[in-house]
Amino acid sequence: MTKKKKSGGKKLSAQNLQIEILKFLLTHPKKHFSARQITDQLRVINNKDSAEHALGQLVIAGSVAEFSENKFGIALHKLTTDEEVPAAISTPVKTSVPPPSAADRRPSTFDRLPSGRKFIEGRVDMTRSGAAYIVSELQDSDVYVPPKYVNGALNGDTVRVLMFSAPPRRKGGQPLRKPEGEIVAVLKRANEFFIGTLRKGRKYAMFLPDNPNMPVDIYVHLDACGDARDGDKVVVRVTDWQEGKGRVPIGKVTQTLGEIGGNDFEMKKILINQGFELSHSEEAEAEAARIPEVISPQEIARRRDFREVLTFTIDPEDAKDFDDALSFRTLENGNLEIGVHIADVTHYLKPDSNLDKEAYQRSTSVYLVDRVNPMLPEKLSNNLCSLVPHQDRLTFSAVFTFDPKGKVTGRWFGKTVIHSASEPEDALKQLTIFPELEQALKTLDRLAKQMRKEREKNGSIGFETEEVRFLLDADGAPIEAYVKERKDAHLLIEDFMLLANKEVAFYIDGKGENQQEIPFIYRVHDLPDMAKVAEFSRFAAELGYPMKLDTPKQLAKSLNDLMHAARKNERLKLLEPLAIRTMAKAVYSTQNIGHYGLGYTHYSHFTSPIRRYSDVLAHRLLDRNLDGKTYRVDKTKLEEQCKHVSTQEKKAADAERESIKFKQAELMRRHIGDEFDGIISGMIDRGFFVELAGSKAEGLVEFKYLDDTYMLEEGNLRATGKRYKRQFKMGDRVRIRIVAVDVLRRQIEMELA
Repeated sequence: MTKKKKSGGKKLSAQNLQIEILKFLLTHPKKHFSARQITDQLRVINNKDSAEHALGQLVIAGSVAEFSENKFGIALHKLTTDEEVPAAISTPVKTSVPPPSAADRRPSTFDRLPSGRKFIEGRVDMTRSGAAYIVSELQDSDVYVPPKYVNGALNGDTVRVLMFSAPPRRKGGQPLRKPEGEIVAVLKRANEFFIGTLRKGRKYAMFLPDNPNMPVDIYVHLDACGDARDGDKVVVRVTDWQEGKGRVPIGKVTQTLGEIGGNDFEMKKILINQGFELSHSEEAEAEAARIPEVISPQEIARRRDFREVLTFTIDPEDAKDFDDALSFRTLENGNLEIGVHIADVTHYLKPDSNLDKEAYQRSTSVYLVDRVNPMLPEKLSNNLCSLVPHQDRLTFSAVFTFDPKGKVTGRWFGKTVIHSASEPEDALKQLTIFPELEQALKTLDRLAKQMRKEREKNGSIGFETEEVRFLLDADGAPIEAYVKERKDAHLLIEDFMLLANKEVAFYIDGKGENQQEIPFIYRVHDLPDMAKVAEFSRFAAELGYPMKLDTPKQLAKSLNDLMHAARKNERLKLLEPLAIRTMAKAVYSTQNIGHYGLGYTHYSHFTSPIRRYSDVLAHRLLDRNLDGKTYRVDKTKLEEQCKHVSTQEKKAADAERESIKFKQAELMRRHIGDEFDGIISGMIDRGFFVELAGSKAEGLVEFKYLDDTYMLEEGNLRATGKRYKRQFKMGDRVRIRIVAVDVLRRQIEMELA
């Protein structure tokens, strides 16, 4: 009794003791403990024999190893990889446990715990309530983690979760609720940069993060504050996540921000909160500055020279980068030679350089409404690797031969040099083009439309998402919003880029067909979730558009027919973003499962290495497998790179969407009291969302302000008033008035006009 009172501990069952011991050892993977030391640390009153028995069972399971002098620790062969062990994470979760290798992520003895409990790894999707959902490749369903079991993990972190007992199931085998678990280790932090307020004291400073997903303050040494003053909004980088209960992370001020609440501040905040640095490091900039701007004759001599071949870019006036060009010429036998020329980024981006490491860490350029956060420093992205007109540029090219009927009869990949001519985006409509270029454009347009038609025939889904653009004033405030027009010239370029991406993937896969596989980075798109498709189909039928779903190809045809119908029926346009949500997300992978959305069995990304690191990887692998050479990279390492690039791509897309919502809210703030036409685009218990024409801004009309009590019907497709039986349905046209706008929360409040 005395010991129990002194320790405040309790006696655990044999199963729970095993689990608590394993959780404890996971947080101290490099240390060894005796049975008595473990029970003391756990503050339990189980005796030494009980602890030794529990440890023995864990040793048999392969999760724990016994070392000299009756000391026990984690079986490191289960956990270690060739990667460097990451820094420790602040209490109560540590990251000194390195991520398991790909092989160890498969179910193993380490995963089998008492009562069916097991460990999984996944990514944290945090909710506003403080709870989290863990997205894991090993689970059909997300794993729910209650707030008290999140244990310091942040949104986007990669974590290890101890699963609770399996949830009860329905008769058909479906679980009654999502599986649940507890985060026991953070394996990789998603973000190390945060925006917030600096509070300086006499001996130290504390940083108070704005991001609600960062629940602890950060300690900052005074000499790590730079020129920031007390109360300034700053960007802080966490340099040490710290270990031990009650300790806080340590950070360093990397940037003092501008006017609080202004447009520039909000855009920077979006980037930082998604984990993107605002500028490149001094080391990377210095490396870029040392790169010579003049192309040497020796380098040109090593390449196929296209400088005398008609070559041009087709880009809008507001294009953010110029990383592709087309060349065109007619061969003596009457065939056509069409080159797809891509900036040769890998010529300048050397593996393991500071430039390369930073490019990989970012993995993508981020395109916000009013700015680009580039993957590469400006000297590369806007100069040496930009295929600007009237300049010699180094390129990596895919050159195709077409017969007079438009069939591809030959392909060639290799390093080239080009000299492009400027070409406006409306080139196909102009009448004053010199004859050679005019004929080239007409021929390219004909071939592009032919390829487009063939793709659709083979099951490609022609989604045409509407891209919102803004007219901004000198301070970056929105004056007007509009939907960008998709012109034939843009589609022409897109079709030839698709051809190059497809043929590169075919080439690599074919080269390894009769021998050992050549690992490569593919862009893959899985089949859709048919349960989601069935729900969407029911909704489409409600709007008068039935669909056929018997086969994936039949589904693709139904979706294409729907897209064509939506061009004439504005109400059906509402279905397009909903249809996209039923689709799987396209990602990068070494496993080539094809690209369902495009109807391709082989597809990669080769055409945008200025802004996508995936294309940098593809260029390097392709180059080392040309001219009779064969090169195989470590597939496990490449798969890890694929996952990182896919994750960064999602963050960039989220940042872009958030910047659009911010600008839409800013624009609507100017129109409080004004009326607009819109379409009901979604329904929740509180009310319905309305999407406005033109700006595509979306706001909420709450039921409580209407003349009746409204109840949602199954599927959230319509709401019916209890008293007057008035109905509101998805896709209905309504006229609304802007009532209030919260720009910081990106929320627009509306009422029926």
